[in-house]
Amino acid sequence: MAKRKVTQYTEEFRRSSAQLAVDSKQPISTTAEELGVHVTTVHGWVKKYYPHSPQAESSSADDSVLDELKRLRRENNKLRQERDILKKAAAYFASETT
Repeated sequence: MAKRKVTQYTEEFRRSSAQLAVDSKQPISTTAEELGVHVTTVHGWVKKYYPHSPQAESSSADDSVLDELKRLRRENNKLRQERDILKKAAAYFASETT
């Protein structure tokens, strides 16, 4: 397995990237892609340097939406498994009676 390369960014680069993400009209993900930095890294910088910006607050709202989405997907998978089990049981008992 290859080791992951850790990139060290200068303080000036982090601060200017966060400012660019906050000031631009585009999503943070687009800004991060253009800078060649992972989107979560830029989100972290925005939260650190501009904690009261709408982007920083929306990213925390995005986190709660993602958590809810994960929970719903897990629940959906469980319900599908239960449905499949009930289908098989119904087919088994239907074939047994005839």
